[in-house]
Amino acid sequence: MELRPNRIKRKLVKGEIAFIAAGLTHADDIDAFGPAANAAGIDGLWLEGEHGGVDAADLGNLTRACDLWGLTSVTRINANDQGLIYRTFDRGAQGIVIPHVNTRAEAENVVEGGKFAPIGKRGMYTSRQGYGVGDYFKRANDETLLIVLIEDIIAVENLDEILKVDNIDVFFVAPSDLATSMGYIGDNGNAKVQKTIDGALARIQKAGRTAGTLASNDSVSKYAAAGVKCFLGNVGPWIATGAGQFTSNAGRAGK
Repeated sequence: MELRPNRIKRKLVKGEIAFIAAGLTHADDIDAFGPAANAAGIDGLWLEGEHGGVDAADLGNLTRACDLWGLTSVTRINANDQGLIYRTFDRGAQGIVIPHVNTRAEAENVVEGGKFAPIGKRGMYTSRQGYGVGDYFKRANDETLLIVLIEDIIAVENLDEILKVDNIDVFFVAPSDLATSMGYIGDNGNAKVQKTIDGALARIQKAGRTAGTLASNDSVSKYAAAGVKCFLGNVGPWIATGAGQFTSNAGRAGK
C-alpha cells in the first residue's frame, strides 16, 4: 500500500496556494461537506483540538472521513508537548497546528515531536496513516505537515530566530490572539494590529518560508496578493452567505 500523500504539503512545496476549512466537528459533517470541498478546491480540514472538543478518541473517524475525500486532516492541539504532537499523528492526522510558539526553542520542540529520526524524536509507532505501508518510517516525515502559530507579540519580536528552524511547513499568523497580546482584545482590525500582521507575513516570506493566516471572503484577495500561501477559512460565514442569498432570492421573487 502507498503512503497517502499530504495534499496541502504537496501544493506548498510547488509554491501553490493551499486552502483549509474550519468549523466541522463530526465525521458525517465532513462527508456532507466533502463534495463541495472538492468542487471548491479546498485542500484540507482544520480539526479543532485546542478550543473545540476534538480529542484522541475522535481523531480516527475524523481523519478517516478526511481521507475518504482526499482532504488533508490538520489538527490543532492545545499544547506544545512532544508526546501530544506525535500521538495526534499516530491517530491519523496528516498535519498538526501548535499554538503559542514564541521562541526558537519552542519551534525546535515542535520538530522534535513531529518528525521521526534522524530529524526528530517522534516515538516509533505506526500511525493509522501507515497501516500496510512497508516503508512508512522512511517516508512519513515527507508527508507530515507542521504549522506553528505566531499569535503573541513576543513571537513577532522573536520571529527572525523562529524562522531559522527547519522542517516547519507554515508559520501561521493568528490575528485574534495577536491582537489580544498587543492590548487590543476583540479589535483585530486595529491599524496597529493590521500593521503587525502584515509585517510578520512579509518577514516570513522574506526569510524564504511559507506564511499562513486566517482570511475571510473579503480579505483573502489582499493576503493572496501579498504572497500568503496557506489560508484558513471558516465554513460558518460561508454557510451564512449562502443562506442569506437563498432567503433573499426567495424574498425578491415572492414580492
